[in-house]
Amino acid sequence: MSVVTDLLAAEYRAITEACGLFDNSERGKLALTGAGAAEFLQGQVTNDVEALEPGEGCYAAFLTPKGKMLGDVRILAGYDELLLDTERVALQELFNMARRFSVGYEVELHKRTLQRGLLSLIGPDAPALAGAVDLPGEEHAHRATELAGVPVRAIRTDVGVDLLIEDVDTVGAVGAALRDAGAVIVSEAAAECLRIERCRPRYGIDLNDTVIPQEAGLNERAVSFTKGCYVGQETVARLHYRGKPNRSLRGLALSAPARAGDALTLGERSVGRLGSVTVSPRFGPIALALVRREAENGAVVSVGENGLSAEVVGVPFR
Repeated sequence: MSVVTDLLAAEYRAITEACGLFDNSERGKLALTGAGAAEFLQGQVTNDVEALEPGEGCYAAFLTPKGKMLGDVRILAGYDELLLDTERVALQELFNMARRFSVGYEVELHKRTLQRGLLSLIGPDAPALAGAVDLPGEEHAHRATELAGVPVRAIRTDVGVDLLIEDVDTVGAVGAALRDAGAVIVSEAAAECLRIERCRPRYGIDLNDTVIPQEAGLNERAVSFTKGCYVGQETVARLHYRGKPNRSLRGLALSAPARAGDALTLGERSVGRLGSVTVSPRFGPIALALVRREAENGAVVSVGENGLSAEVVGVPFR
């Protein structure tokens, strides 16, 4: 086993058996304030923002008028603001959308990317180390608390707890306290390994502006079919009620490590390209991809041009 693989295996044990610590401060962050903030955002994203109570949150997409994803976003409802974070690659589109369509609403947009830090605690011990054992179990539930004398916002995730830190200059103090309490610093590769195993697609890697949420299996997590109108709703609703996507997010069990972007072929037909790839200590080489429905679960597809193959499997990996 290589040194890199040994290190990944150790980090993987930390995030699956105890608690890993990953600095996620690079994510894009915005805040919306004003009496019209929720009403404005309700018409721009796929999920029901106006239904959120303070301390609750949701995951949503923001779309083109044709229903294609410009990005995805986590939305947290506070008492006096809506907190948003997104992939850095999607930040400018989110900012442009908010600035362009907020005219006429009582809402103000505040950039927070460089001012606020974000630490991710991953693993079963995360709530205890974050001082958030009483945090509700629903994903995106959040509350203000304090660590190492620093005000933070603890946010429930699917794999642990995120800590949103008001002043980025205090990230080091919070991180040191968490390490002293037993958190193990882990690499992005380890965090990505768990994400891929859980088949959580990532914008900029698995998702882009050619993807409709249903193709990526995001309807349940990100789309409300009972709220009012929003940009791109017609396409999303039509596909949900009347159509069947030609491709869907699938897992791939690879015969050997491969590269993101490698083409997938079934016989002579192109059926997709690899998105996220990793070598999992549990499952071996695996990947995510949007795969055409001709390649059913159990099918073996060719990968790239180096003689690799992959079995199309269900999600998440088991």
